[in-house]
Amino acid sequence: MNEQHKHSAVTIASNRMTGVYAASMLLLGAGLLSGCGPKNAAPAGPPPAMPVTVVEVQPTDVPVTGEWVGTLDGYVNAQIQPQASGFLVKQNYKEGSLVTKGQVLFEIDHRPFQAALDQAKGQLEQAKGQVLQAQAQLGLAQINVKRDTPLAQARAIAQSQLDNDIQTQAQTEAAVASARASVVAAEAAVENAKLNMGFTYVRSLITGVAGQATTQVGNLVNTQSVLTSVSQLDPIKAYFSISDAEYLALTHRTRGEGGDLLKAAAQVPLTLTLANGEDFAQKGHIAFVDRQMNSQTGAIRIAATFPNPGNILRPGQFGRIKAATEVRHGGLLIPQIAVTEFQGLHQIYIAGTDNKVHVATVDLGPQIGTSWLVEKGIAPDSLVIVDNLQKLREGAPVSPQRAPAAAPTATTANPAGR
Repeated sequence: MNEQHKHSAVTIASNRMTGVYAASMLLLGAGLLSGCGPKNAAPAGPPPAMPVTVVEVQPTDVPVTGEWVGTLDGYVNAQIQPQASGFLVKQNYKEGSLVTKGQVLFEIDHRPFQAALDQAKGQLEQAKGQVLQAQAQLGLAQINVKRDTPLAQARAIAQSQLDNDIQTQAQTEAAVASARASVVAAEAAVENAKLNMGFTYVRSLITGVAGQATTQVGNLVNTQSVLTSVSQLDPIKAYFSISDAEYLALTHRTRGEGGDLLKAAAQVPLTLTLANGEDFAQKGHIAFVDRQMNSQTGAIRIAATFPNPGNILRPGQFGRIKAATEVRHGGLLIPQIAVTEFQGLHQIYIAGTDNKVHVATVDLGPQIGTSWLVEKGIAPDSLVIVDNLQKLREGAPVSPQRAPAAAPTATTANPAGR
């Protein structure tokens, strides 16, 4: 047992010496290799210029377009109410269909009104008979006066008899006038009865689309009842509100008409974008401008009209209304991808004439398509870098490659950061 223990100890010691020897040889080899190299290594050269794509900013006329949410409404909305009271006996139109001016939509029980009309006609005939009777009495009185006048002058009859004849003639003349007045009143009563009879036929006063009936046949209605509504949809109105600044910009565009948006409506064509994202084929124009600005919202209400063939658009729909509010002459456009935001500031990288990167802080105006309109912070003819932005820093060398300049498009204008 002692011999085996000694043999194991010798083996372990031998392995340790072998490991130490191997480590020493590695260190010696590394020293020899390091001694064989040059004593002073050459310093690294400057980094190569980074290739970047640049867009040359050129002044151009930029149409700035405003966009607002609009609500559609009928050009004319008429509530259909009867002018007579009675039981509703018939509905003559199909709900949701197009009706024309003067078309009968409902009928009210006309029998009481027919009876009133017949009574008025009878009273008219009676008044006419009274006129004939009074005229006959007047003729007799005139004959008596004509006969007794020479007799009284010849003292063949008493003067008092002639006086009675003259008085009778005057009374019959008054009776004739009264009877004729009764005829006029009776004729008016007949016309009124005819009107009331006509009111039992409830008609549409405009051409448009009729809505759902709010009263069913068999109900008792009066002049306060609303039977349905009819809306004129061609053209159709769209109501929207614009800010004070946008209103002033629009009036500035129409300064040739004294700033009157109604007189110069053709100069401000409007585009309606529907809920499905498509632009409505018909262009609109301003038809109404409110008399005052809303002091709470700082906006003014405007109504536009759009031709609506086929009544495609309906009241209550929403859409986005666009119009060119102004044209910026000499505006500078830069691509959106060239703008970075740092601590609330908008920055861009510019390739200078020295082919080095320079950081510029810019104030952005409206968004025009895929570009920003720059208010200040950049000069015309600047070369704006549009790629490799994460690798750039102030003063870094670059190799600019030109790209086509951004073209202005008449699209929605949104303030920067909104």
